[in-house]
Amino acid sequence: MGELVFVGLGLHDHLGISLRGLEETKTADDVFIELYTSLLPDFSTKLFAKLSGKKPQMVVRKDLEEQNGKIILDTADAGKAVLLVPGDPMIATTHVALRIEAEKRGIKTRIIHGASILSAAIGVSGLHNYKFGKSVTIPFPDKNPSETPYEVIAQNKKLGLHTLCMLDIEVSENRYLSIGDALRELSKTEAKRKDEVVTMDTLAVGVARAGSSNPRVKAGSVMDILDYDFGQPPHSLIFPGRLHFMEAEALIVLAGAPETLRRLAE
Repeated sequence: MGELVFVGLGLHDHLGISLRGLEETKTADDVFIELYTSLLPDFSTKLFAKLSGKKPQMVVRKDLEEQNGKIILDTADAGKAVLLVPGDPMIATTHVALRIEAEKRGIKTRIIHGASILSAAIGVSGLHNYKFGKSVTIPFPDKNPSETPYEVIAQNKKLGLHTLCMLDIEVSENRYLSIGDALRELSKTEAKRKDEVVTMDTLAVGVARAGSSNPRVKAGSVMDILDYDFGQPPHSLIFPGRLHFMEAEALIVLAGAPETLRRLAE
């Protein structure tokens, strides 16, 4: 029986892989890597090859989505294949589909988890993870304009829950949605809907490069962070719901939120 192992690479560079993930890579017959579902700012394929003793074969969106991962599955049929994935392997639905197809073909699958933006962005903000509701991706306005992000934020706010917004990327085009542009798109929806979900006074938290040695986190009103310089991508955005007093303190101390935030905490 063949085997396909999904290995998470973490969030920033070639050192983000776990020791277990590295061992799995070293013992694979064939190693594949995809770098289109998320951005690893300082990942070096050359340094990774030196670290692992393997030279990964690059696969792109077409290989996994249009061809259903055929190149990987055909290899896994005959031995042990490893697919290296940014972040945690099963966050992208593309990889879930590939795992299902592998199991249907009688290929054993395993997962070596890695650091995920879902936990890293929350952790670096100081907010409590159990108070987050549904997360959402804010797309490029010229790619797939949608009011869904606005609606998800509104739904979570009604329940007092925080919202983590991932911002769209197109690695092949070197395009990354910034926090400022995401806020501008949400503001356009606010101007249309007028439900006071994302106004200029709404509290928001911008997170840049979570998982790196130089992350940047800034909390404040939408107006305060709209033109704030968060530096290089990847960027994420959080809209807090009801705040525990410790969460308010964390945003003040760790993210530069105004002292007046304490009055809004429970």
